[in-house]
Amino acid sequence: MGTLLPLGSLFGGAGLLVVGVGLLFSVLGLRAGLADFSTITTGAVMSAYFVGYAAGVFGCPALIRRIGHIRAFAAMASVASTMPILHALWVNPWFWGVLRFVTGACLVGLYIAVESWLNAVAPREKRGKVFAAYLTVTFLALALGQLLLLFGEPLGFVPFVMVSVLLSFALLPITLTPLAEPAVTEAPRFSMAFLWQASRLGVVGALVSGMLSGAFFGLGAVFAQRVGMSASGVAVFMACTILGGAAFQWPVGHWSDRADRRHVLFWVASGTAAAAVLGYAVLWLQPWLLVPVAVVLGGLMFSVYGLSVAHANDWVDASRTLELTGGLLLVHGFGAALGPLVAGVLMDGWGPGSLLLYVALVTSLLALFALRVLSVSRAVPASEKVDFVPTPASSPAVLQLDPRQDEGQASGV
Repeated sequence: MGTLLPLGSLFGGAGLLVVGVGLLFSVLGLRAGLADFSTITTGAVMSAYFVGYAAGVFGCPALIRRIGHIRAFAAMASVASTMPILHALWVNPWFWGVLRFVTGACLVGLYIAVESWLNAVAPREKRGKVFAAYLTVTFLALALGQLLLLFGEPLGFVPFVMVSVLLSFALLPITLTPLAEPAVTEAPRFSMAFLWQASRLGVVGALVSGMLSGAFFGLGAVFAQRVGMSASGVAVFMACTILGGAAFQWPVGHWSDRADRRHVLFWVASGTAAAAVLGYAVLWLQPWLLVPVAVVLGGLMFSVYGLSVAHANDWVDASRTLELTGGLLLVHGFGAALGPLVAGVLMDGWGPGSLLLYVALVTSLLALFALRVLSVSRAVPASEKVDFVPTPASSPAVLQLDPRQDEGQASGV
């Protein structure tokens, strides 16, 4: 009970935080459409969040060291809970871009706090279960955030208030915790030369996964709205895509533990491209037909990052796992900042449905790269492979909770 109670409060706080974040992404996408923002402008605004997120990865640990964990957490929480209201007060892309940057920087600090406390509380022998539970909470909370669009007027002032309230309530389990302050998480070390040498396919997979998730969360609601879905349709489409991602993690991971992960990445990337093309085709029949396609699309699309990290971990010594995974997290973040910009340009020139063509394009390139890697390198022996672990791309702190940190791993080329 002494361990479960703090874990429950931390999961509750994290869940409320992610619900608010998920809701805000979709609300901003819908409001941008109402304000006649071009998809290029909307993509740039959404990219600002991920740029702020990357800045926070490096800036937040320094802030925490300077003024203390609790003070830094309270300051970032106060700013983060104010941002949604400010979005509603002035609908301007430049203003929104600044707010998204600040929100991203503050939220990564909040994630670092929550996940650092999880690391401090979780018993070492149960880290795998805690890690899996945290991932489940994250996916379900993201989906619930989309479904909150079904309540009230999604294009009014209320959703922004709801997000602010959710972020404020998320602070209670954290600020009232009796736990001692956890150790300050350092920003991950980043060496592209090391990452590229360790696993080219892992780097490209992490970049592509970021481009997919950034474009989806940044422009998914805009896409669904502009192809003719109502606000409730947008909510269902977004939620089903996210829940598909949650449902496919373990089956795909189980498959990759028993097969060559390069083959699995090829087939997952190819399947994502095929699902995206199918989705584009059914747009001309009835937008609601996208919902079942979205389950498969999300399931495959959100598996790319975990597969890429697992494949890269097969090739490094256990002593460098944290450095490798932290570097891939930053590559993923760069891709997430790039994704909405590229997808926004395509949607502006070729219509909203080209978001699906964008997904098909980047995953096809990943599949081709996987084929290239298959032709020039050997497979990892089954005895040297690490177990697949679904990997949330949240903050450097969650990497320390990854149960693979305790496993011996083979060195590779």
